[in-house]
Order: sequence, then structure tokens, then C-alpha cells
Amino acid sequence: MICENISISKDGKHLLFAGQDTVELAKKYGTPVYLLDEDRIRKKCRIYKAAFQKHFGEKAVPLYASKANCFKRMYEIMREEEMGIDVVSSGEIYTAIQAGFDLSKAYFHSNNKTDKDISYAMEHGIGYFVADNVEEVIAVEKEAERRGIKQKILLRLTPGIDPHTYEAISTGKVDSKFGSPIETGQAEEITVFTLKQAHIELMGFHCHVGSQVFEEDVFERAAVVMLKFVADMKEKYGFITPELDLGGGYGVRYVETDPYLDIETKVGQVAVAVKQACKEFGIEIPKIHMEPGRSIVADAGMVLYTVGTVKKIPGYKNYVSIDGGMTDSPRYALYKADYTCLLANKMDEANDFKASVVGRLCESGDIIQEDVMLPASVGRYDTLALCTAGAYHYSMSSNYNRLPKPPVIMLKGGNESYVAVKGETFEDVLRNDV
Repeated sequence: MICENISISKDGKHLLFAGQDTVELAKKYGTPVYLLDEDRIRKKCRIYKAAFQKHFGEKAVPLYASKANCFKRMYEIMREEEMGIDVVSSGEIYTAIQAGFDLSKAYFHSNNKTDKDISYAMEHGIGYFVADNVEEVIAVEKEAERRGIKQKILLRLTPGIDPHTYEAISTGKVDSKFGSPIETGQAEEITVFTLKQAHIELMGFHCHVGSQVFEEDVFERAAVVMLKFVADMKEKYGFITPELDLGGGYGVRYVETDPYLDIETKVGQVAVAVKQACKEFGIEIPKIHMEPGRSIVADAGMVLYTVGTVKKIPGYKNYVSIDGGMTDSPRYALYKADYTCLLANKMDEANDFKASVVGRLCESGDIIQEDVMLPASVGRYDTLALCTAGAYHYSMSSNYNRLPKPPVIMLKGGNESYVAVKGETFEDVLRNDV
């Protein structure tokens, strides 16, 4: 199986997730339904924290990238696991507040924070802004002056690293939508400008090269580029960088051909590169952050569906339609992302029928996965599982075609399950109509 929390029942018939029978969970909660393995989420948080403390020292803290999967219970888990967080909107900030998360441990990203965003974040004691551009620095300075405070920020820079990932989620290149590029001199310009602001405390720099990264040296190369810039800023302006955030993006296994990444080993490799670069450039090692999101929650998630129609076009193509679609699982429609699909109630049957798994939406692009091998007996009322679905499914879900969003069910050891997010009703979808 693609992940250690996926297995098969003793009789060989049913798919198990986090040790629980997915067919029974589908009956209990209905479909579509998001499943999340709480124990695995906590385990991943602890792996990251232990790796950071081992390789970067006790003060180094990983930040959970909220956009991967954001709801109240998730922030409660991050609070309980003593993780930091990064947030990208006032909505995520509000959700974290409702979960009792200490916002002094939060880093506020995005390339276009509105004045309302900036004011709201300061009002609730945001720890850091990760400023993307000069306009934002000016806006933060203005609001901090109005409040009579000094606001901590990081500057987001682009190191010019191509991570060889999906184009839509590659963010570290010179011409990226995000950040100030080092190569063009704009990173230095914004640094100098920020250091002159009376109500801003520049705490360091941030970069993020992209998502679903498997390349061996992407983070190491980015770290060296960033640390060279840190050294240059010290030499030219006497600015000693307290913190350096290297972003997130480690890849996870969506299909059997994806490699397995050992997080402790990968963090250790980045640490070696950081320490060598600091020694070479003659600077102290800053407090290091990284921002895992997908690699914490992706393989802790699964979506269950019920099969509806099976359409066979002899000599051409087959379709297996499910009771959800791009509204709850949009990544194939967005990125042509690979996934593993399993027929949860027929795990003992051979997968000898090729079909495209498609959704119920009135949209030709509503595809979950092409060329999936399933049992030839697949038919109405079967339970289909989409694996590694804990990241960018619930958080990117929509009400397209006026479909309600599915519930999020947390699974815990000992066969325990509970509702973390209620499934929407038609009344919920209509709630804001006037």
C-alpha cells in the first residue's frame, strides 16, 4: 500500500484506513466523506519537531502550513502539539482564534494583504507578517504607527530555484507571483527600505520554492542562496538576520511510483547545508523555520465515495461515476494530479477493468483520475476510496453546482471516530442568499 495507515481486512475484502473499516465508515457517515487519521497527523508533527530540535537546536520550530487543511479542530491539534502555524488570510486567522491558538506563534503570508487584513491581524496580536512587497511594508508600517507598536515581519524573497514540480505550484523562480527576487536586486532594495521603518522590526527572510518537491537538493540550494543574501546584508548594512524561513513543500506518495521521503533525514540534509553555508559565509546560524503542510496531512486523509453509473464505450473508453467530484477533490482538475483509487468493498478482486473515475458535476473537466484499474464487477453502490487526500481537498472544496460540502471525520486509535466538521445541508448552501 502507498501508506502504512492503509491496509486490508483479515478476510481480504475491505479496505482499512487508520485500522478502521472504510466500508462501515461510509455506511455510518454517508458519502462523500473526508476521513482524517488524527494519530498520523500528530505523529508527523512530532517527527518534524524532533528533527528540528535535533538538527537546528531547541529554538527551531516547524510551522504548519494551514492552507493544506484548515478547520477549527486542526488548529486545536497544532496548539496541543506545540506547533507554529502559517496563515494566509483573515479567515484562517479567525479560525485559529476560535481554536484558542496563540497568534504570537503565527506567520501571516499572502502577496496582497488588504488594509482590513493587516488591521485585523494586528488587532489580534499576530506574531509576524511575511511581507511580499514594498506596498505591504508601507501598509504595515502605517498601521503599526497608528497603533503605537513595533510589528515583527519577515520579507519574502525568491531565490531563483526551479523545483521541477507542477508549474502552478512552483513559487521559487525569479518571475514568481510571490516575493522579491534576489537576482534582480529587488530583495536588497526592499530590505534597505524595511530597515528604515520606525514601527517595523525586521526579523529575517522567507522563501518557498514550491510544493510536492522530491528533488534531492532543492531545499539545500535554496538555503545556500538565502544565506548568501543574509551574509551580504550583514556585510553591507550590518543587519544580522535573526530568523530564516525556508518554506515547505516536501512531496508525498500519491501513487506507488512516488518515492518515500524520510523527513528526519531530509531535515538533517538541509541542516548540513545550512551549517556549511554559515561557516563559509562567516555568519551565525539564524533561527530556522520550515512550513510543512501537505507532508503532515496528505497521507492522513482519504475521501470515500459511492459509485453510481458505469459507462462502457466499446473500443473507446470506460467511465466510473461517483457521488462527489471536483467540488470536494479539485486537484486533478487543477493540476492533473496523480492519485490512487481503490474499490474499498472488493479488495479481494483483481483490478482488470480500466476506467476514468469521474464526478457528478455538470462539467467535462470533472475528473478524479484517468485510467484507473478497478475490478470488472465495479457497479452501483460500491465504495470507492481516493487515497492521500488530506491536503488541498477540504480546504479547496466548493459549492459548484450548489452541492453541499462533505463532513470531515477524524479517526483515532481504538476504532474511535468523530465529526470534526459537519457536512453541509442545502440550507447551509442557501444561507447567505437574500
